[in-house]
Amino acid sequence: MLNAFQNITKVPELKKRLFQTALLLTVYRIGVYIPTPGIDTQSLTALFNAQSGTLFGLIDMFSGGAVSRFSIFTLGIMPYISASIIIQLLTVVIPQLEKLSKEGELGRRKITQYTRYGTILLSVIQGLGISVGIENVAGVGAASLVYNPGWAFRLMTVLTLTSGTAFLMWLGEQITERGIGNGISLIIFAGIVARFPSGLVRTFTLIRTGEMGIFIGLLLLLIMVSVVAIIIYFERAHRRIPVQYARRIVGRKIYGGQSTHLPLKVNTAGVIPPIFASSILLFPATLSNFIKHPVTQKISQTLTPGNISYEGLYIAFIIFFCYFYTAVTFNPVDVADNMKKYGGFVPGIRPGKKTAEYIDRILTRITLGGALYVSAVCVLPSILISRFNVPFYFGGTGLLIVVGVAMDTIQQIESHLITRHYEGFLKKGQVKGRKG
Repeated sequence: MLNAFQNITKVPELKKRLFQTALLLTVYRIGVYIPTPGIDTQSLTALFNAQSGTLFGLIDMFSGGAVSRFSIFTLGIMPYISASIIIQLLTVVIPQLEKLSKEGELGRRKITQYTRYGTILLSVIQGLGISVGIENVAGVGAASLVYNPGWAFRLMTVLTLTSGTAFLMWLGEQITERGIGNGISLIIFAGIVARFPSGLVRTFTLIRTGEMGIFIGLLLLLIMVSVVAIIIYFERAHRRIPVQYARRIVGRKIYGGQSTHLPLKVNTAGVIPPIFASSILLFPATLSNFIKHPVTQKISQTLTPGNISYEGLYIAFIIFFCYFYTAVTFNPVDVADNMKKYGGFVPGIRPGKKTAEYIDRILTRITLGGALYVSAVCVLPSILISRFNVPFYFGGTGLLIVVGVAMDTIQQIESHLITRHYEGFLKKGQVKGRKG
């Protein structure tokens, strides 16, 4: 592996791409500290320290602390992610979009353009909602967080936050085109990783002051390494369905006849289920900050992270969304029809409907395993905080994103090295990303 890192410096194009990626991510991290005009940022930061168990705390984690500072990147890249998911779901429902998605590069460009328009629209709506909502939130000493409330502040906030999201969207596309890895994923990755050092510092402080024993610290380190290894294993895991292609004679040539396999990922849905589940369950806690009513307060207390009711619903929602998102994004009927069209079949299974049923049955079984794995990783932070008093949030959606993006990025770096006849990170085989 050390030789692989040394080989990176021998490939000028790869070195240039890594430098540009680091430079663009640095621009993103600098923008996180540029505040939006008209906000008392100190009072807002103090208020957000008490909002870690709400939807604001979840969004702040993905934005790398931009929300608690109310910076120009407060909305982060989440409007783009939301627009992409909405367009992806609409592709299944609207025949025109489904047809467009199958038209090759031209269709993909058109869908990307629609996603950009959707991102701007969602940014405007969210920016207006945040500006109106923050005017009604009292800061330290019951004073308003906004210096001069009104439409001038709202329009300025909408323009600033929308521009920040559009710039991040452009930044992500530049990283994808000129750098290494998926730019949008790397921006989320950088935002989450930026909060790791402060958590480690707090842990070492607790060990040094005697509030946490050395044995507990070593046990936590062992648990962290084990969890990361488990995530890597499951993100690469897939079930291989053998596929045989019949021989076809075209003129004097014989085509087909080879054996291959259809890989079905254990975790097809990725990190979408825990994001959806967290958003739904944390919404009542967020709403209770604006609506002071006994009913909302009671619901907020019941759905507080760490409670048995919250964790049980969290696991149930994750399992539900794993099956739902897998059903939306993977269609066994289309896969079976494509196999039949090109002369492929699963040994022992009739082509067409029987093959689709067979693939669906296997996908249903392995999705349950993937859903339970995602649930275990997402419940892990609550266990560590309640049992071991861990002073930082380890596990959950953030860790899934960090490990997955790191695997994909390393896989792309290794592909560049191997293409130019250099040794990769592994002497035998090749590092595989989540797509396997």
